[in-house]
Amino acid sequence: MKHGALLLLLFLAVAVPVFAGTLAQFRTRFGDIDVELYDQDKPVTVQNFIRYVQGGAYTNEFFHRCIPNFVVQGGGYTLSNPQSASAFAVTNALHIQTFPPITNEFNSGRRLSNVYGTIAMAKRPDDPNSATSEWFFNLADNSTNLDSQNGGFTVFGRVVGGTNLLNFFNRLNKSTFTGLLDFRGCDTNTAAATFSDLPVLYVGAFCPRNVDLFYADVTLLNVKVRSMDNGTQEISWTSVSNKLNSVEFTTNFPPVWQSLTVTNGTGESFKFVDSSVTNAHRFYRVRVDY
Repeated sequence: MKHGALLLLLFLAVAVPVFAGTLAQFRTRFGDIDVELYDQDKPVTVQNFIRYVQGGAYTNEFFHRCIPNFVVQGGGYTLSNPQSASAFAVTNALHIQTFPPITNEFNSGRRLSNVYGTIAMAKRPDDPNSATSEWFFNLADNSTNLDSQNGGFTVFGRVVGGTNLLNFFNRLNKSTFTGLLDFRGCDTNTAAATFSDLPVLYVGAFCPRNVDLFYADVTLLNVKVRSMDNGTQEISWTSVSNKLNSVEFTTNFPPVWQSLTVTNGTGESFKFVDSSVTNAHRFYRVRVDY
């Protein structure tokens, strides 16, 4: 099924930058996981996630827990030297510095269940309002369990591209050392229990190296609009690679969208200047079709 990931609409009659974004990309060695964020339904949760992304907290972040056919979890730990061939050790992992916990939004706004392909916030047991930086992808339909547990786990987005990577995690097997291991067998540090279900790219001698961890570089589509000195408007965004990125505008609501440009994304930052009119009252969006 084709789905258009639509960004927030931006009014451009002022000469200050405007920011919007509802699409996040989790870039991995095996491809991207594209996630549409539910910023209208779960605003506190989405803004919390965006705050970590924009602050660079997820730089060199790695998935630290995987239970096939249940969840794969990240947002908790990073490494300063991910390309190192040295053996991974608990003492090398940097716990992401967290902001204050957020209010659980499971029962706020539209009810969103923990079904396959959704992303939700992790939290401490028996504390519904304890979510900070950690999140997880649902690798199966976990609604029966997670929707009713601990106040409900807040779903704040869904995968719109890259479900093949979710299926990759479902194929891991700890018993055969197929991309999943119990790190407690490699490190006697009691903190190693945190990595008892660690997904890795390669298991050499049963203990991974830094370079073997499964990293995810999290970025936002991050649309910005800037009024130029000559009255034209510059739209910039982080393009979605290997997808058609469409810049569109409307002058009224209900909107009648008109195309300005269509380009194939590369994952890099793109810019487009709407020079067809000057000082116009226009609303813009970037659309990515899946």
